[in-house]
Amino acid sequence: MLVSNLFKRRKASTYILRNVYEVLGIVLIWRGIWYVLDALDTFVFGGTHEWTAIAGVVAGVLLLYLPDRNLKAIERL
Repeated sequence: MLVSNLFKRRKASTYILRNVYEVLGIVLIWRGIWYVLDALDTFVFGGTHEWTAIAGVVAGVLLLYLPDRNLKAIERL
């Protein structure tokens, strides 16, 4: 029984650690993309965020719409 409990704890801690790594990876990728897009905004549009913000919203909606041809992905948020 003691071995079973230790195995369950180790399995749970491995599960939690794996999820923390995945979340950190996603956040770091998001952060990198954010900075690249900010630099592109400054370089191409001179730092005016209005047009790139509108374009970002349109691109985001299209990315959510195109795979299934509906916006049900927004309902999950």
